[in-house]
Amino acid sequence: MRALVTGGAGFIGSHLVDRLISSGCQVTVIDDLSSGKKRNLAHARACGGDLLTVRWLDITSPEVGSVVAQSRPDVVFHLAAQIDVRASVADPPRDATVNVLGTVALLEAARSHGAPKFVFATSGGCIYGEPGPMDLPIDETYPGHPVAPYGASKRAVEEYLHAFEALYGLRWTSLALGNVFGPRQDPAGEAGVVSIFGGRMLRGEPVTIFGDGEQTRDFVAVDDVVAAFMLTLEGGDGLRCNIGTGEQTSVNQLFTALSEVTGNQLPPEYLPERTGELRHIALNPALAAVKLGWTPRTGLREGLEATVSWLRHERA
Repeated sequence: MRALVTGGAGFIGSHLVDRLISSGCQVTVIDDLSSGKKRNLAHARACGGDLLTVRWLDITSPEVGSVVAQSRPDVVFHLAAQIDVRASVADPPRDATVNVLGTVALLEAARSHGAPKFVFATSGGCIYGEPGPMDLPIDETYPGHPVAPYGASKRAVEEYLHAFEALYGLRWTSLALGNVFGPRQDPAGEAGVVSIFGGRMLRGEPVTIFGDGEQTRDFVAVDDVVAAFMLTLEGGDGLRCNIGTGEQTSVNQLFTALSEVTGNQLPPEYLPERTGELRHIALNPALAAVKLGWTPRTGLREGLEATVSWLRHERA
């Protein structure tokens, strides 16, 4: 099988590339290294040999079409995106250029060169807006609207997925991801609270919590997320599936758990809330269980220990 992975040098994408390579797939990666890193593909390079091809391109580049033409993928996994909620609030046109126009161009390239399946990574934490507390965990039918341009751009892409299915018969699956965490998540990045907190704790630096820390998120381990992507090869056509645990963990609870794993003794520093971020979210994964055969398998503590172990190795 031939697979194209955009954002393949990123946190989630590189784990997916590893899994595809280990399954014997021919993999082409597109990444512009805006948030990804070359070293994230070290394992795939070492194990994949001729199975791996890498092109360092922005997803909005006209050259992407020729890469699709050359690789002729059986499946396109589209993970490349502008993922910073605050950046989307500050510059909505840039967010839409990358997340909407870049994706539509990729869809057209996939369609015109015969790719039968397109798998899209969307944000379960942004596309549903601000759910009411009694509605959590929410399922895919929740009627909320995004409260930031990032979520709006992700919702817009799903309308294009429906259109390409209606016009051309393109099979697709959209995975609405919770707050993914695990090894390779950049502790110096703008997203990824687990790695940011863990990295600061290991360096003996205070952790900043924006707001009162009682906001909640649905934390899901990267290995479980990659398993969901692999299952889309056999199912989930024409569906958005939530990929989360259905459980809420507050930022304060996360801070306490990470302090236990890292041995941190410093209290957090609290600053005002940031614009565009949700108060509470949790995703009901029941549809993914039925349509993909997917359930989360990694507990929060187990995932935190794996992440901190990786952070310690990176520091060394």
